[in-house]
Amino acid sequence: MNASPTSDRPSTAGPWTSAVVLGGSLAGMLAARALTEFADVVTIVERDALPEGPGRRKNLPQAQHVHLLWSGGTRAVEELLPGATQRLTEAGAHRLALTTDMVALSPQGWFRRWKESHHMILSSRDLLDATVRALVLDDDRIKLVERAEALSLEGTSAAVTGVRVRCHDDVERGMSADLVVDATGRGSRTPEWLAALGLAAPKQREVNSGLAYASRMYLAPEAARSGFPVINVQADPGEGRPGRSGVLMPIENGRWLVTLTGTRGGEPSADENDFERFATEELRHPVIGELIAGAEPLSGVAFTRSTANRRYYYERSRRWPDGFAVLGDALAAYNPVYGHGMSVAAQSALALREVIRRRGWGTPGLARAAQKAVARPVNAAWDLATGLDVFYPGATKNGPTLKDRIIAAYANRLLYTATGNGRIARRFTDVSSLERGAHILLTPSVLLAAVVGPLKPRLTAPPLTAAEWKAAARPVSSDEGRPPAVS
Repeated sequence: MNASPTSDRPSTAGPWTSAVVLGGSLAGMLAARALTEFADVVTIVERDALPEGPGRRKNLPQAQHVHLLWSGGTRAVEELLPGATQRLTEAGAHRLALTTDMVALSPQGWFRRWKESHHMILSSRDLLDATVRALVLDDDRIKLVERAEALSLEGTSAAVTGVRVRCHDDVERGMSADLVVDATGRGSRTPEWLAALGLAAPKQREVNSGLAYASRMYLAPEAARSGFPVINVQADPGEGRPGRSGVLMPIENGRWLVTLTGTRGGEPSADENDFERFATEELRHPVIGELIAGAEPLSGVAFTRSTANRRYYYERSRRWPDGFAVLGDALAAYNPVYGHGMSVAAQSALALREVIRRRGWGTPGLARAAQKAVARPVNAAWDLATGLDVFYPGATKNGPTLKDRIIAAYANRLLYTATGNGRIARRFTDVSSLERGAHILLTPSVLLAAVVGPLKPRLTAPPLTAAEWKAAARPVSSDEGRPPAVS
């Protein structure tokens, strides 16, 4: 699957340059691609044997739950891997418009389906990973070492010079590199590796709502296998009970991937017989349960609890070694319900490339500058993910701070306004799709709109069209304000 080097390959007249990326998931693959502009060889070290195509990875349990690429992440992937979006859509991934193709119940009410502002790419995680992996590895500058575990960093507190790995033959080897990137995900061992070099522990924060995930695959009714919107019933932290939410996501091959979630005391179960009941009776609206009642289950229930928001503030470290950077879930892992992890990873890989372009490969202080650069895409996603989760009991040791409460009050007012104001809804999608920073929500015009409130009355039912209800072939009662059943 290797191809000839592209024309932007660095000249080999000078010293040979190399990079090692730890982790072969999406973040690692995109980081490796970003580094090919500067290094003669980039080696990806992956502890698993990766599938040839869209297959299940052994140590990626979250792959069985809903994933999406927001347009901000899609643009980053496309810049790193031109043609990736076309490859995905040709393989069956859906490109859906925000908020035109989304039926969403927020804590403040149903959103209207406004004219397209941004978009999202929907597919199974297996398909997305396989597509990115094929494009990245189709480059002879990138080498993949599978079934190898990273054990420690080599070097000193001043500079990392490589990494020590244990290969599948149980032999330990050192791999030298000008730059080592940790993209090993939630299981990252960077804190202990830095401690072994004599560096202080990084500052960190965790917001853990105790969320549990249960997901199941369905074959959609035939008429609903294309052009069907995302259905999203969000939890409301202000209800004074555990938060329960659900997402129905159209993916390739005419399937719906449905994920149900619940915080402490309100978790869904792994019982197949309880899945539809939870969707119908426990969520704030039964629309997802009604829809899947007419679909064919294709799998059992996948259950996961590893959903805490956890962030390391490496960019704030007083001392940081040259030759080392951390990104992806190894830097900041989010409650997956917000769908930002992959998009942030893509933007971080792009940021890594840009800072090296600007400062130059191997320059002193490059690694610290890179760490600050890759942290910037994290900020908006972190605030979005923790802004709601922090209000659930037990999410943090001391509960929400005064700052958390002020930000949440303003965000709630804006979300309420967005239910009936298309301009404010667009501003929210600017931020949630990671196209723009949260500062745009503080402009005078947005502040004024928040004072005025929504310009249209609240919707009392999910804004599915008559054609969509018909395609899903579900009877509905007229007192819910929806079209009558189609026989």
